[in-house]
Amino acid sequence: MLWRTFVPARRSSGFIEPCLPTLAEAVPSGPQWVHEIKHDGFRFICRRDGDRLRVFSINGNDYADRVPRIAEALAALRVKSATLDGEGVICDGEGISNFDKLRAAMASKGSRNAFLYAFDLLEFNGRDMRDLPWEARRKALIALLRRGELGIRLSEHVEGCDGDVVFQSACRMGLEGIVAKRRDRPYRSGRSLDWIKVKNPDAPAATRVME
Repeated sequence: MLWRTFVPARRSSGFIEPCLPTLAEAVPSGPQWVHEIKHDGFRFICRRDGDRLRVFSINGNDYADRVPRIAEALAALRVKSATLDGEGVICDGEGISNFDKLRAAMASKGSRNAFLYAFDLLEFNGRDMRDLPWEARRKALIALLRRGELGIRLSEHVEGCDGDVVFQSACRMGLEGIVAKRRDRPYRSGRSLDWIKVKNPDAPAATRVME
């Protein structure tokens, strides 16, 4: 990602380093793998701790004031505390994430058009969820987001399908690609072989600096 291209915001405590997918050319398949759309945006670790709201960049900078819609959705969650992992995006009229619009907004005062596609739950009401398998964290995330706050949306996944079929469908839609995840594995910060990313070669992100 291109976080180096604009001035960092203030740093805060409570940041969890995200799990980063390993880039590959082939999509893994099998009963132990699930597949998620890779949205073209900025990775955010979103933290709600009582009334305190933080939206961390991949480098641990707090951008909550630049993405008010996400911050408001965090505040509306019926929890004492929660930490979500996801992708902040701004979508065009066809519902496709537009990285350039998001980057321009984040480089200035932000935008109310930015929202979060949440795909993982790292902490919930004081409980560290990271040692649980993906499928247990996913079940808890779905329950948490059942109300459907507009600023935070569930990033959908597909299971029981051939990974290459899911990838080709994502390419036809003009999306960035997909991420395959091991359903039986815990969440680990840093680069991981449990998450495999395959990029659409025709998407703008394919030629951008890797995250």
